[in-house]
Order: sequence, then C-alpha cells, then structure tokens
Amino acid sequence: MLIETRSHRLASPLAGSCATIWHRPWAATVAVLLQGAVLALILFYLVLPTLVILPISLGTANHIEFPPRQLTLHWYREYLSDPDWMAATWFSLKIALATSLAATVIGTLAAIALTRGDLPGKQALQALSLGPMVVPHVVFGVALYLIFAPLELTGNFVGFLLAHTVLAVPYVLITVTAALQRFDFTLELAALSCGASRTRSFLLIVLPNISPSVAVAAVFAFLSSFDEATVAFFISDTGGKTISRKMFEDIDFNLTPVIAAVSTLLAGVSLLLMAAIRATTRQH
Repeated sequence: MLIETRSHRLASPLAGSCATIWHRPWAATVAVLLQGAVLALILFYLVLPTLVILPISLGTANHIEFPPRQLTLHWYREYLSDPDWMAATWFSLKIALATSLAATVIGTLAAIALTRGDLPGKQALQALSLGPMVVPHVVFGVALYLIFAPLELTGNFVGFLLAHTVLAVPYVLITVTAALQRFDFTLELAALSCGASRTRSFLLIVLPNISPSVAVAAVFAFLSSFDEATVAFFISDTGGKTISRKMFEDIDFNLTPVIAAVSTLLAGVSLLLMAAIRATTRQH
C-alpha cells in the first residue's frame, strides 16, 4: 500500500508536467496567431487610405471617384505636363536634397559633440536640439513667418532650407547618437595611439562604422523636408511653393484626381526610400 501510494505521488507530478508540455505549444501557437491577426488588422487600417488613393488616381472621371469605372494614366500625364506642378516638384526636390545634406552634417557633428564631449549643460543642449520635434509645427511656422517676412526669406530657397534644416536635424541627431553609443571607441584610441590625427581617425575608423546610420539619417532628413506641409504653408508665397503647398491649394480650389496621382507618387518615393534603408541596414 505504501509503495503504491508513493508511486502514485511520483507519477502525478510527472503526468502534470507532461500535460503542461503537451498543451503549451498549442497555447503559444494560438497566442502568436492572435497577435499576428491583430497586427495585420492594424497595418491594414493604416495602409488602407494609401491603397484607396491608387485606384482613384487611375480613374477616368474628372472628380474623385471610388471605385473607378475605367482605368487610365491621364492624370499622371496631366501632372507631368503641368508647369506649376513641375515647378513645385523641382522646388521641393532641391530643398529636400539640400536639407538632407545640411541636416546630416550638422546633426552628425552635434551627435559626436553630445556623445563624446564633456560640455557644460549637455542635457539642456540635447533637449534644445530635439526641441523642433516637440514644438507644434503650426507654432513653429507662425514664428518663422514673423521672422522671415521682414527679412524677405518667405517663398525662396534659403528660407525653406533654414526652416527644414531645423526640423530635420533632430532626426539625424537621434539616429547617429544611437549608432555612436554602440560604437567601440577603443578602435579610435588604437588609431590615435598609432599616430593618426583625430580627423583622420574619425574619417577612417569612426565614420565607416556609423555610415549606415548616417545614410539612414540622411533619408529621414530628406523625407521630413519633402513631405513637410505645415511650415511650408506659412513661409510659401507665389514666388516659391513646395509640392505640399501646391496640393493644399488644389484641394481648396481645383480638386481633381491629379491630387491622387501626386499622392501616389509621393507614397511610392517614400516606400522606395524606406526599402533602401532596409537594404542598407541588412547589409550591415
């Protein structure tokens, strides 16, 4: 009797553990499937407006129509042949490229200074550098207009470059700072101990190791400028306007499927650049 009771006590925990091991994979699988389904629904909800814009841009009607009755590329040809749309597009591209270059240089140098330097008030400087991400763009746009208007910087390349660079630097600063915090600076010390100057060690040791993050930061800076609409609304004028300001004007006064065509192209550019970022990060 004692032997039977003892064997029963030993068998019970073993049976319970076997049952737990047997049922755990099913519970984990169901949980993963539920999480995947919820994530898929959220992503579909976020992407749905973009998916709707594409067929609208291919419709034959002179107004916004979904679903389209027939398909055509007429509205893309209208966009490419319209001098106002082309002027706004090239103006935005020039500003975005210049902003990407300026913000990448300034943000990278600021990240190095804040990461490596022993600056007084470093936390305050870092918070100030990230300020444009916190301040509402409407407030920032009004302030820039009040400053730029007397200086005749509204509606020209220099004014947009200054404004968009201020907005883009925080993206570069965050991205490059994260890369510098993961970098092993003993490699730079080794180069310095071998006789290399600080500039040479940075260009040959530090920069190649953080170059993927710098490239990603440059793409973020480009997109933050090219897609920016709120500040552009305040500092644009008839002499120079970005593609985002042109879209707002046409939505108010001349709403046609050209807007959908331009939106589709902008979304495509953003997706291509994000794919390039993904490819760059995978290679490194």
